[in-house]
Amino acid sequence: MSRYLRRLSVTILLLLAINPGLLAADTEESSEGTFDIMGKVLDHDYVEVVGVKVYLPRILLVDGDWYFYANTKSALESGEFMETEEAGLVRSDGAQIVLDMSITSHLIYVWLGIILTLLVTIWAASRYRRGVGAESEPKGAMHNIFEVLFVFIRDDIAKEFITPEKYRRYVPYLFSVFMAIMFMNLFGLLPWAASATADLTVTATLAGITFFVTQFSGTKDHWRHVFAFPGVPGWSRIILTPVEILGLFTKPFALAIRLFANMLSGKIMIVSILGLIFIFTDMFGAYVGVGSSIFWVLLTAALYFLKALVALIQAYVFTLLSAVFIGMAAEDHHHEDDDTAVAHAQTVEV
Repeated sequence: MSRYLRRLSVTILLLLAINPGLLAADTEESSEGTFDIMGKVLDHDYVEVVGVKVYLPRILLVDGDWYFYANTKSALESGEFMETEEAGLVRSDGAQIVLDMSITSHLIYVWLGIILTLLVTIWAASRYRRGVGAESEPKGAMHNIFEVLFVFIRDDIAKEFITPEKYRRYVPYLFSVFMAIMFMNLFGLLPWAASATADLTVTATLAGITFFVTQFSGTKDHWRHVFAFPGVPGWSRIILTPVEILGLFTKPFALAIRLFANMLSGKIMIVSILGLIFIFTDMFGAYVGVGSSIFWVLLTAALYFLKALVALIQAYVFTLLSAVFIGMAAEDHHHEDDDTAVAHAQTVEV
């Protein structure tokens, strides 16, 4: 492993040595010579692939009228819109955008994550239909990895936290969520790409889906524990009912924030450490920046392995907690009658 890290460091050093002004040039592109960290993690109206920017369509609703443009530049060139520092893109008469349905970079990576999940699942299903993995052992690394992940989600998550009679119906959802989040997280490892899960709107949408699945899976007994509280004094319901209702929403809120914060902080950390090369170059010159880059590149490489691990862990945690919440709502509790409960208590005391 150390051999590969050394090769990576040497490659970057050689590139910078060929053009010592490269670091300074990149720094000058940002405002006032600063290194724009947040610009690397925020959503954009373009998607970048190997340094090439592809600008995305803009779909805007203003005062009941829809506007469709190939990209932001087309919208500005049409004369119907202008760009301001305070509000961003607005109509030329000053009217604000009511609804922005434009395609963005994070949305592209969400679609890619979903498409990859579908392709991998369809590919594996076709092999199982042919008997590969069903009548014989799985063949190939991809098939083995797929089966390990699927069996893990089914047996160690769904079956573990959802009742035996109901867990099978939730396996497709839990497996799809795990795979899609895993792909979206891993996209962030690409230097030009972004983690869609570092966007709160994406994680909130995923958590919202889990929320609706959970509530529609709720049994009568689940709702009794939210509003009625069997065996609890009536006066205490004044306190318990609002708390339980609030708890219905805090669970998905925690899902969204946990995934969002972990993926955003990981990307910021990597960009910040690499940004130290630019900072050292700006403060002490290009050669000092090149010399210090050995340490920063090695540290970044180590963080990449950590971020890859975190990407898998966060997909697992989101899926696990989704299964826990669904299992709690779908579970049937068996309550004893009051007389039976009292008799049982008296027997225990004797």
